[in-house]
Amino acid sequence: MPALAEKVCLECGEKIAGRTDKRFCSDACRNLYHYHTNNAPINYVRNVVNALKRNRRVLSELNTGPDGKTKVHREKLLERGYSFLYHTNTHRTKAGNTYVFCFEQGYLELGENWFMLVRRDEYLGRAGDLKKD
Repeated sequence: MPALAEKVCLECGEKIAGRTDKRFCSDACRNLYHYHTNNAPINYVRNVVNALKRNRRVLSELNTGPDGKTKVHREKLLERGYSFLYHTNTHRTKAGNTYVFCFEQGYLELGENWFMLVRRDEYLGRAGDLKKD
């Protein structure tokens, strides 16, 4: 009779005794395994949402102009923790300018590491709009 392969716990690697279809050595290992398996995608989404919120907050804090527009340097954004990898949408004007937004807060790259911060009130259900170029 061939020897059966020794089964080990999928979580901790310990030897499993008992039923032949058993995959974990204990309830704690089973719970931990499923927690790790199911939370990886959730953690990724949570990290992206946090980055978007941080970007929105940075833009909002720096955009202090009375008309909802402020010119800032790239370094100012970076030192506040802004990540250029994450945004919610873009808007391309008829003139060919591309605005990048994190929710209602956004920017237009002006060149030489300068950005014009803008706010789109229409996203908040308020009157006002991004000035058309």
